[in-house]
Amino acid sequence: MADTRQTTPDARVEDRTRQGDPDRSAAFDDAAIRQARNSAAFWAATADSRGHEVIRRRGFLAVLGGERAGTRVLLQEPDPAAHELAELTELAGRSTGPVDVEDPFSSTDLSHLGMRNWQMPIMVRPPGPVPAPAMEVIRARRTHELRTAEQIVIEGFELTRFTPYRPGEMFPTTLTEQPGVDVFLAVLDGEAVGAGVTAVHDGVGSHYWVGTSSAHRSRGAGRAVMLGSLAPMADLPVTLTASRLGQPLYESLGFTAVTSSTWWSSQ
Repeated sequence: MADTRQTTPDARVEDRTRQGDPDRSAAFDDAAIRQARNSAAFWAATADSRGHEVIRRRGFLAVLGGERAGTRVLLQEPDPAAHELAELTELAGRSTGPVDVEDPFSSTDLSHLGMRNWQMPIMVRPPGPVPAPAMEVIRARRTHELRTAEQIVIEGFELTRFTPYRPGEMFPTTLTEQPGVDVFLAVLDGEAVGAGVTAVHDGVGSHYWVGTSSAHRSRGAGRAVMLGSLAPMADLPVTLTASRLGQPLYESLGFTAVTSSTWWSSQ
């Protein structure tokens, strides 16, 4: 995600969005905390499927994934306590792999960790109808479907930490057995061309790892994955953290940027 630096959305645009429709307003409230909680649930489920250790604190959730997957920290409050920051720092320092920290509140200074940082918008889509995708979208349930999905995501996001490829390392077969987690594939002319993951937690949906293979970009695969995975969550508010390139697509699907999340990475 090297080219995803964003600026904070104009507050006046957010105010106009909220004032225009009371039902939409409710969906935008507490976007940062909704994203924080959903991300924590998703990464805890991922850790469980991979057999990785999870550390839960009031101010953060951390997943200790080892040399390749690395350590991922999800801040859960805008004001982590001093002892929590000290523990977070210690976890980052002893990680044997890459370290990634997500701060949806953009309120905690982690510059002492010596990692690069950037911002991405948190976007929200209120409940509402979802158009049908232009190509087939399926839930990946069988082992070979999950292997295809993880290969598309590894290539699409240039996740060199997962190379050389080890089948099932990123998306274990048990990932889709975790409550609320689904993996989707977009299929064009019998070939999988896009993939994505959704997580539903506490009445809120969210998207992760929406990507397309390099050979099939600009053919609508990303839009198809989004529409096909949004349909089961049409009656829920849905959040996501957008890349610079992905934001226009998400806006066209009814998402609105409402605040910014700060990400820190050792890579």
